[in-house]
Amino acid sequence: MSRRRSEFSPSSVLDASRETVSDAELTHGLVSGATWANTVTWNRFAPMVLKMCERALGSRTDAEDVAQDVFHAVYRKVSGLRDPSKLRSFVYSFAIRSLRAELRRRRLFARVFHSTDGLVEVSSDNQPVESRDLLRRFYALLQRLSSRDRAVFILRHLEAMTTEEVASVTKLSVSTVKRSVKYATSRLHYRSETDAELARLIAERRWDA
Repeated sequence: MSRRRSEFSPSSVLDASRETVSDAELTHGLVSGATWANTVTWNRFAPMVLKMCERALGSRTDAEDVAQDVFHAVYRKVSGLRDPSKLRSFVYSFAIRSLRAELRRRRLFARVFHSTDGLVEVSSDNQPVESRDLLRRFYALLQRLSSRDRAVFILRHLEAMTTEEVASVTKLSVSTVKRSVKYATSRLHYRSETDAELARLIAERRWDA
């Protein structure tokens, strides 16, 4: 990425009780312009945003740049959040949007969202050769799913989002998300039957809708 990076992560000293406020209380704090709310929001949600961005972009530096854009947008737009308890999904939706914009800008949208090469690179860092090979085979299976089923499966299971959160950020119904995850999981089980290691990996995860 070729844009200026800024030091954005807040570092204010907080009362420990602030870190444990509910998402709804945190949203109200953001809307009211409380400085502590900006800091708690970053501390609470930046790790998941950075992980997802790094997984998609293959670069920690680029992930940090996108994360900064995400939180600037969240702080500006949070007053429009109708359900204050849905702050996590709200942050995630901005992360997805910012990632797509960045990938389009870099002409990598098709490569990452219609392929899994980038995911393999990030996920296999510092792992034994055997583990990297297993991951490549697993992501090769994911690549055989439709783009929608693959995206839903990744958000639900690899990014550990709830079904409702996946529905929110993908603009699909909850029932559609459940059907998509169930179908994707069944196809992964079926296609791994001839690979004992892959079959064991998928079975151990106990993935379902």
